[in-house]
Amino acid sequence: MSSVAVIDYGMGNLRSVSKALEHVAPGTRVVVTDDPARIRAAARVVFPGQGAIGDAMAQIRRLGLGEVLREVMAGKPFLGVCLGLQALFEHSEEDGGTDALGLFPGAVRRFPEGLRDGESGERLKIPHMGWNQVGQARSQHPLWCGIDQDSRFYFVHSYYVDAADPAIVTGTTRYGLEFVSAAGRDNVFAVQFHPEKSQHAGLQLLHNFTRWDGQA
Repeated sequence: MSSVAVIDYGMGNLRSVSKALEHVAPGTRVVVTDDPARIRAAARVVFPGQGAIGDAMAQIRRLGLGEVLREVMAGKPFLGVCLGLQALFEHSEEDGGTDALGLFPGAVRRFPEGLRDGESGERLKIPHMGWNQVGQARSQHPLWCGIDQDSRFYFVHSYYVDAADPAIVTGTTRYGLEFVSAAGRDNVFAVQFHPEKSQHAGLQLLHNFTRWDGQA
């Protein structure tokens, strides 16, 4: 039986993610764990999260998961969700400045105050919360299979990814400005939105992940 490890570092709606994975892949064993051995043994790894990145990185260091994350990201199909996307970049402006894992070049920035909708001129609230479209920058990627271009996904975040390498961008979204809502390279794919809360399109993405061999 194939297995997916959902990394438990004390942050994120782990139950919703694990239940969604069980729903889309009933033949897959889903384990929520902070045990390095179980993470390494899994066929696929999901790195979810929500909240402050400073707290997240502190928990990752406390649990000794930094080395494990880098190891599994080097070879296993890997999915980051929300904070699990932001933590893959080099640095975040949040919490006065926080160094992250540095897998991808770029920074995480706060949405500016006074952000306005480009068409209506309406002032936009921060955090960016609710449904929004995702434009697939690399629509041929296996994780976009069966998902229409500009499908809507559910977001909750006050910070956004500013990628330094356009080649890693796999999806973009507009909220006053255009930001990276999905990024990937080789066996790693990560999204700013919550697929577990995004109904059909989100469940399709999770289903695709449970069948993905890590080849882009």
